[in-house]
Amino acid sequence: MKGKFTYSLGFTLIELMIVVVIVAIFAAVAIPSYQAYVLRADASRAQQQMQQIAVQLSRQKSRNFNYIGLSTGATTPVILPVGATGSAIKYRITVRDGDDTTKTLTDPTALGQNWVIRAEASDPNNFTYLFTSNGLRCKNKATSNVTYITCGTGAEPW
Repeated sequence: MKGKFTYSLGFTLIELMIVVVIVAIFAAVAIPSYQAYVLRADASRAQQQMQQIAVQLSRQKSRNFNYIGLSTGATTPVILPVGATGSAIKYRITVRDGDDTTKTLTDPTALGQNWVIRAEASDPNNFTYLFTSNGLRCKNKATSNVTYITCGTGAEPW
């Protein structure tokens, strides 16, 4: 007995559901990984910018024997990414006099013998950084713990 076989063209509902489950599993793994990658990239950019400012401060001191007068946005925060506004801002970097952190390095009454750089994250899941001319480099996820003097409780070195 010979029968005719017909071939179906298309997918069954089970096959489609299996594909949907596989895509959902990939998304459940990929999205958090990508978000963590973006946070690390933003933090790395802030660290690099802080180190560039520190180099500029070193050049300023070698020319003038103090840090007073540095014009790299010391009067206003340096915004990262550069030119961002509103919710697109990832970090605000400020530079202050290390001896009196209420003063910027462009303030004529600042001593200018030390400096403090603070990078404040706008995302609460990212670190806020502190970098000083005395060698302190620390970070903390609790932004309120990071002052211009210390990173407070829960700080980590970077």
